[in-house]
Amino acid sequence: MNKNHQPATQRKLNFLQTVKTVLWGLFGVRKGKGWEDDLSRVNPVYLIIAAVIAIMLFVLGLVTIARWLAGQAI
Repeated sequence: MNKNHQPATQRKLNFLQTVKTVLWGLFGVRKGKGWEDDLSRVNPVYLIIAAVIAIMLFVLGLVTIARWLAGQAI
């Protein structure tokens, strides 16, 4: 069986490790070997949840900064 298609119960990364993987992905700097290792061990459910949370926090941060800067301009 291809190591990228392991059943979710056999994958090894916990949720916090998956969050770290998502943050590295958002940052955009990751070595190919590290990415392949994480990809083979990540739980798809954790990956989706972590990505949605990270994107929501990113957007919330941008909105907060924009409101703060708009308030400073007045």
